Amino acid sequence: MGETKCRYCTTRNLALFAGLDEGDLRRVHQPIKEVALAQQDALYRMNERGSALFTLRSGVMKLMQYLPDGSQRIVRLLRDSDALGLETLVGQPYQHDAIALTDCMICVIPVEVVDLLGREQPRLYRELMTRWQQALSEADVWLTEFTTGTARQRVARLLLRLACPEGGNHLPLFGREDIGAMVGLTTETVSRTIAELRRQGLLRDRGANIHECNREMLRRIADGEE
Repeated sequence: MGETKCRYCTTRNLALFAGLDEGDLRRVHQPIKEVALAQQDALYRMNERGSALFTLRSGVMKLMQYLPDGSQRIVRLLRDSDALGLETLVGQPYQHDAIALTDCMICVIPVEVVDLLGREQPRLYRELMTRWQQALSEADVWLTEFTTGTARQRVARLLLRLACPEGGNHLPLFGREDIGAMVGLTTETVSRTIAELRRQGLLRDRGANIHECNREMLRRIADGEE
């Protein structure tokens, strides 16, 4: 079952097993399960010990941690083809809460499958290292871009990266509470900042969807030039 699903997966060219051929996949004896999550469902919780890692086939998930005062911080968003739970490969518990922001389809990959193929297939090992580096780079971006500067700068940077990116592939803004958890601001501050940007004509939205934004002005705000 695992082999068949991987072979015909529509996102296989982007997923963890992208570099494996048919012979490699036939070595997967354990089934790779498919899990559907509804919005706000948890895939796993921080400090849980698991025996699987995951590939996100569709949807958007958030990785959350909690501060000593009990407040939450979103440290990364994941979308189609992203891998998560890689820490299980080195025997560590999950480092975050993984929560669905939208309906999600997920492939559950037993660690034993990756260990087997990783020992014998350098291509998979290289792909794992690439995914780990991507995760580290993304974490650096969230740390440097979304937790420093004024409220206007943080929100402008988030808009440019998620809702108004160059070349499409945009994401909805989600709830104001989630946005606040991404940029380290209160829900009230986020709502006030977005409302101000809207009044200035820098973005037009309908609910969580951005229909138009002034990228040039948002970039100036993000860079502290206004």
